[in-house]
Amino acid sequence: MNPPIQWTLNRMPGSGDRYLEVMSTQNVAKAQAFHRSFPQYAVTPLARLDGMAGRLGLGGLYVKDESYRFGLNAFKVLGGSFAMGRYIAQELGRDVSQVDYQYLTGDKLKEEFGQAAFFTATDGNHGRGVAWAANKLGQKAVVHMPKGSAKSRFDNIAKEGAQVTIEEVNYDDCVRMAAAEAAQTEHGVVVQDTAWEGYEEIPSWIMQGYGTMAGEVAEQLGQRPTHVFVQAGVGSLAGAVVGYFTNRFPDNPPKFVVMEAQIADCLYQGAVAGDGKPRIVGGDLQTIMAGLACGEPNTISWDILRNHVTAFLSCPDWVSAKGMRMLAAPVKGDPAVCSGESGAVGMGVISTLMEDDAYKKLREALELDQNSQVLLFSTEGDTDPDKYREIVWGGAYPTV
Repeated sequence: MNPPIQWTLNRMPGSGDRYLEVMSTQNVAKAQAFHRSFPQYAVTPLARLDGMAGRLGLGGLYVKDESYRFGLNAFKVLGGSFAMGRYIAQELGRDVSQVDYQYLTGDKLKEEFGQAAFFTATDGNHGRGVAWAANKLGQKAVVHMPKGSAKSRFDNIAKEGAQVTIEEVNYDDCVRMAAAEAAQTEHGVVVQDTAWEGYEEIPSWIMQGYGTMAGEVAEQLGQRPTHVFVQAGVGSLAGAVVGYFTNRFPDNPPKFVVMEAQIADCLYQGAVAGDGKPRIVGGDLQTIMAGLACGEPNTISWDILRNHVTAFLSCPDWVSAKGMRMLAAPVKGDPAVCSGESGAVGMGVISTLMEDDAYKKLREALELDQNSQVLLFSTEGDTDPDKYREIVWGGAYPTV
């Protein structure tokens, strides 16, 4: 018998919401302009799953497909690249609008800025994005991966010319390692999508970079979604999405649902505690949802999420595996989406909530019905091809 999805409604006290401005529409517009200056830029597809929506009893179901992002098979590059751009701009005393791709890849940058070493920790996608951006912009990248990381993800980072290692520690300890090394390196900079006390500026820039994806999908939808389901590791993506849509629809925001891997459900644990303080989850954090295997929340995102999320969900691995198979083999007439382990949890969740009456109370609390317009984010494609085939073709992690 598979473990169930655990959930809690958000009853935490509100805070002053001081970080919501990080994801203002104006800040996201700057990130979008920055990314549009890259020759590799293209708006990623929004899959309309009309057949699946009908089958599940929803008014509409939409999946943002990030497997096409910059040829890197994941959305993460949006954050790392924009943070690099903003860091270089700040060092030069300029606005980020003055340091587009053409400038960042030109000889003038070498004269005015030189070269920095960008340190980061990653399960794969963020590190690949940082390595790719550093390679394109003539910078250095040093990447540390936690134990259990897939060789395919290691190889993709190494191909971008980064110095990359797999360490015998978990993700959160890799973050500490990257920060310590950067502090000891001349022109060393930590580019990490989690924030802690004293390290908040660069994570806020990374979140704004993720806003490019949220801004695109808002324009593609052409309407306000009633529900936004978004997955979380440290919570940077979730905070970016929730913050952006709250700013875009201040008078009538969607209902937000945050989903985590059960083995690393620090946000869910904070919501269960209910006092508004973040919680930390330790251990090896081994889950197929490698991109969500983070036990310490981003403090900026946590503040946004505690104020605006309706429900927090803690999801076993079978939920993501189910979503991967459903997106790969959709209802006839719907487009297929190649969605990896950290990308498909939303599909697994929404199908389970709508079809299994064990979750009727949550379904009713969220007011999910035939009028609902539900938005999901498939944040990666088959970034671990062997694991993807094992699950989608081989039926690993079955639902029963």
